[in-house]
Amino acid sequence: MPRRSRTLTGLLLFTSLTLTTAGIAGIAATANASTGTPAAAAGTHAGHAAYSMPGMPGMEPSTKASGDDPDGDGYIMADPPVTGVTPSTEVPPAAYFHEFQAKCAPTHTAPDDPIVYPGQPGKSHDHTFMGNTTTNADTTTASLEAGDTTCLAPGDKSGYWMPSLFNGEEKILPEGVQTIYYKSGVTDYRSVRPFPRGLRYVVGSPMQSEDEFKNLKGTVEGWECGEQFKNYDFPATCPTSRDTYLNLRLQAPSCWDGIHLDTPDHKSHMAYPEASGNNYNTCPADHPVALPMIEFKMAWPVNGDMSQVKLASGAGFSFHYDFMNGWDAATLDAMVTHCVKGGLQCDPHGYDENHPDQGAVLDENYELP
Repeated sequence: MPRRSRTLTGLLLFTSLTLTTAGIAGIAATANASTGTPAAAAGTHAGHAAYSMPGMPGMEPSTKASGDDPDGDGYIMADPPVTGVTPSTEVPPAAYFHEFQAKCAPTHTAPDDPIVYPGQPGKSHDHTFMGNTTTNADTTTASLEAGDTTCLAPGDKSGYWMPSLFNGEEKILPEGVQTIYYKSGVTDYRSVRPFPRGLRYVVGSPMQSEDEFKNLKGTVEGWECGEQFKNYDFPATCPTSRDTYLNLRLQAPSCWDGIHLDTPDHKSHMAYPEASGNNYNTCPADHPVALPMIEFKMAWPVNGDMSQVKLASGAGFSFHYDFMNGWDAATLDAMVTHCVKGGLQCDPHGYDENHPDQGAVLDENYELP
């Protein structure tokens, strides 16, 4: 296995302008709980401290050893690394879509974060977990693969989590299966590769300001409800019709450095594609490996008076999420190859109803045939 390094060869580790997730003390939440009390009111970030960056005071990242990071230095190395990749600048055949959907339901809530606070149960603010049913502070790549999942595809044992949402003192979970898109973030969708085993990262930051959330590359329309869009904090009210939900979409960075499965800030090994002329998006040279771009599309059953709605991490603009890859390699490879590289708009079966002649990837049980 490659020796761990505390430097990012060829990378500028601390150039990330976003900050890592940090905990809110004093939250008591139990797995599968439906109610709870948030530690901080909207607009506050009690107990948060910034990730240390040059010239910026803050809290050092966790140095606790874990199953995937036995020396606790925050670096998890890809074995083998992916090297010698040049970001594609080729123009692919025209295809409006190049994506597939993962459908995963919430499983439990807990004040745990196995990426930011591995092996430290109760140290984080409260999170709502989706997908893998076993995700907790002690989660590792191996434990995900041995776990169960609420995703429709049994091959997707990934851990997905985000700060829990409250309306006053009531914890509100997203209702039913949620949509997580896997799409191409680069113009040459044919260059997208499946996630490497054990990859993990954090999207956004609980300490980001409203302006930072608004301008985060992955922010789509902000908080949406009814005909309201571009709210970067929770709107004061939402329509009270039964079919009105509070919605949010947030896209993850999709360009990987090919070397690290994690870094101490849980961000620097990933980057968003860069835009160039003629509406062309490609990966930057220091993060040359194009991976699927995840887009969370969440819906919470809350509307009407929104004045008491808040996240466990604070205001609406503190929204962020974590991803830890637990896909069966063959299943993910088949979905990426057929749907993303194939320029299709696939459902969770890997089927594009607009191109029925292309067939499906997964059978009626969402498994490889």
